[in-house]
Amino acid sequence: MILLLKLLLAPALVVGSSLAGRRWGAQVTGVLVTLPIVAGPILLITCLEHGTALGAAAASSSLLGLVTLALFAVVFAWCSRRMRWAGALATAWAACLVADLAVAQVSLPAWWGMPVTLAGIAAASRALPPVAAATGVRPLSEWPWWDLPGRAAATASLVVLVTTLSSALGPQMTGVLAPFPIATSVVAAFVLAGHGSAEAVRTLRGVLTGLVGFAVFCFVVAVLVDRWGVAVAFGLALTVTVAGQLAWLRLRHTVRPTAAPAR
Repeated sequence: MILLLKLLLAPALVVGSSLAGRRWGAQVTGVLVTLPIVAGPILLITCLEHGTALGAAAASSSLLGLVTLALFAVVFAWCSRRMRWAGALATAWAACLVADLAVAQVSLPAWWGMPVTLAGIAAASRALPPVAAATGVRPLSEWPWWDLPGRAAATASLVVLVTTLSSALGPQMTGVLAPFPIATSVVAAFVLAGHGSAEAVRTLRGVLTGLVGFAVFCFVVAVLVDRWGVAVAFGLALTVTVAGQLAWLRLRHTVRPTAAPAR
């Protein structure tokens, strides 16, 4: 049942965020795909199968996994200026996996992991290429019929691959792999293929914005799950994360119209 939920929820997130991005912009897509729709179930399974103490350790490791996800965004963004989607994705995945293997050797409590993660996200945001300078293929005037089904199928395939690997590698590596850029990879690759590098960079800038809420989710689980139990910790973490992402989207929608006349 849990696997079925992951296979349905993650593709649904990708499709929903893609539709939102077509209406409200690429950055909205990036923010929405960082909701813990895949990492959340992975951490939940870890708590249920290995206990809350190991689940808390995995959630702490996930904070460092977010730093490698931020690295993925930076590498993909720069590669998108010179490579097609397959090359950019392969290079960014390689960088992310190497970084995952490195940070899996580090054990930090959540109280230290959180500031390290926020610093990594901030550094990655500054390291992104400027959108104005990005180059890419000519944008499509219309999306092909297979775009959304393709995104959903690719997401489901990656979920199966990552969850299978993580279940065999133990809680520490599971925590690091939980935020692996599954939905981000699918969205970024499709955006690059269809709309070029500039739009891909905008999407990834939204991803880095959304990672702050993702970090809050991991932090709350790491700190509370062994004290207050699985239901309370995950429920509170999800509530805070979703509320934060929605607040950002509403603020962006409110501020954007008022900023336009000043141009």
